[in-house]
Amino acid sequence: MISFKDQLNRSVELTSVPKRIISLVPSQTELLVDLGLEDSIVGVTKFCVHPDYLRKGKTIVGGTKQVHYDKIKALQPDLILCNKEENTKEMVEELEKIAPVHVSDIYTIDDTAELIKQYGELFSIHNKATEITNKLIDLVDDFKNYIINRPVKKVAYFIWRKPWMVAGNNTIIDHLLSLNKFKNVFANLSRYPEVDINTLVEKNKPDFVLLSSEPYPFKEKHIEELKGIIPKTKILLVDGEYFSWYGTRLLEAFNYFKALHKLLDSKD
Repeated sequence: MISFKDQLNRSVELTSVPKRIISLVPSQTELLVDLGLEDSIVGVTKFCVHPDYLRKGKTIVGGTKQVHYDKIKALQPDLILCNKEENTKEMVEELEKIAPVHVSDIYTIDDTAELIKQYGELFSIHNKATEITNKLIDLVDDFKNYIINRPVKKVAYFIWRKPWMVAGNNTIIDHLLSLNKFKNVFANLSRYPEVDINTLVEKNKPDFVLLSSEPYPFKEKHIEELKGIIPKTKILLVDGEYFSWYGTRLLEAFNYFKALHKLLDSKD
């Protein structure tokens, strides 16, 4: 028996390197594929959209909040991968009756690097995990140099409509906003709070409002809707995957962020 620790410091007991993996977190599913573990994945969620072909060849066991335990049990997994935010505590407890469960807990890029290292150990792919981690570190350093002389911009990052909800502190979104030198006007609030949209006019007054493509699919029509409420604030649609997905999605995020800054410059 080999014992590992997950990101909640829980013990994960394995008898051998897992060969049958179920991933219940979309960004972690993508990471597994990029680590070379696609053939070992037997079950995914309906939200595991990257790579786009993957769901056709794997068993879909449900979503991130609700799963079909009978399907999961039938797949005879060696290991189930979860996330503290994406999956519920009750779900993890039920899944542990089927197979060992590893739970990630991601708030920063450093947390992501730690997760990749843990996967390197769990699946005995140390070299590939190190390769990806080093590439991520290099990209972060390059982006920090790119952003170093840029001014700080105040932003509000919306994830939901009716009720209006934003990204607050203690989130990967807030961490990446900060890395972009975006001052989150709702950083005094925790996690993903509901907010009064009128505070953007009366109190917070951001330079930009960013409307995420997920989990709520904001569109151009919502920009027009908000212009009626906050006519003096610049509003943009942003790709939520680059602000909320961790793992190897971050390897593509920094080019996206550079393009976003050029777009913001054009709107100043």
